[in-house]
Amino acid sequence: MKSVTIFCDGSSLGNGQTSTRAAAVALLGFKGVWHAVGEYLGHATNQQAEVTAAALGLEALTEPCSVQLFTDSRYVVETMSGRFRRKTNHEWWARLDKAATRHKVKWEWIRGHDGDLVQEAVDKAARRIAASGRVDEEILRAAIDRVGTTGALAIEEGEEV
Repeated sequence: MKSVTIFCDGSSLGNGQTSTRAAAVALLGFKGVWHAVGEYLGHATNQQAEVTAAALGLEALTEPCSVQLFTDSRYVVETMSGRFRRKTNHEWWARLDKAATRHKVKWEWIRGHDGDLVQEAVDKAARRIAASGRVDEEILRAAIDRVGTTGALAIEEGEEV
């Protein structure tokens, strides 16, 4: 089973307002190479964007993996670890549950906006996609470049994450 690292973040510009613009981004690392995935969510809360970001990263994996997933959302970590009850956002949680099913996931909280290179890159990408209203490959490439590795899909000859 491959060991993969995922950093994910969601952003909701105007959270709680009627004109919300939300996005989710995940950076997946395998053997020192990073791959970025993003999704523009439109009208969604920050919590929904955070849940989606984790699902997005897990959905990008093409086979069952051992995953260390980092998020700055205690909501995601505590809920997926069974310490918080799911009172809302049930359809969002269903997507994450489905994405996590075939993987062995270790849910890790990381302090946001605290200087971690990969977390900062994923945060910036999520905010930029939310602001632009669409997923732009240049934004995802900039996140990978910020981490320091290009060649998003060139993991090893014949291997995909």
